[in-house]
Amino acid sequence: MTASTAVAWLVRACDRFNAAHPWDHNAHYHRWILRQLPSRAGRALDVGCGSGDLVRALATRAERVHGIDRDATITDHARRLTPRAARIDYTAADALAHRPAQRYDVITCVAALHHLPFAPALTEFRRWLAPHGTLVVLGVYRENTTADRLLAGVAVPANLLVGWASGRGKRPVAMTAPTRPATMTFAEITQQARRILPGTRVRRHLFWRYSLVWTHHEPS
Repeated sequence: MTASTAVAWLVRACDRFNAAHPWDHNAHYHRWILRQLPSRAGRALDVGCGSGDLVRALATRAERVHGIDRDATITDHARRLTPRAARIDYTAADALAHRPAQRYDVITCVAALHHLPFAPALTEFRRWLAPHGTLVVLGVYRENTTADRLLAGVAVPANLLVGWASGRGKRPVAMTAPTRPATMTFAEITQQARRILPGTRVRRHLFWRYSLVWTHHEPS
């Protein structure tokens, strides 16, 4: 058995384990995302907000938070989970149809960018972001290099440990939405992101994720 075949077998075994011990790989990074942001912000937007877990976390930093997701059922669920007094609102719509009245100081996008046309989406995010605002993307990429496969191999035992510690439970609502596989490689993502958002920081993470962090230094 070759190394790449062994890794592929481990990933399939990991998928079976995740089905029995479900945990949210994206939510695992929410605290990391918050650490990339200023301690206080005015307006924040979460693209592909799902059940609103990150939206509610952003509300501890921002004066006003807007979550947008094209799934009306999940945004209704997010509203039910959100305290009435919170300065949070949700919109069920296609993200790129969004036309904000004001720019945002913070934009986040978790596991949603691969559902959108990559370059147009980043171009819109740049347009929506206020000067000195921060964009944080957590996404998935298509594995195609030895480095990708090695990191995937390292992620498997870590995934098993976290899944085991999380226990056998009900699959989180945020994980029940339809998904699609990533089509862009890490290299393609990095190249296009740095062309559209000069100075952006792109890195791989465990659990088959990458991050993109950019600060809008241009004047308004």
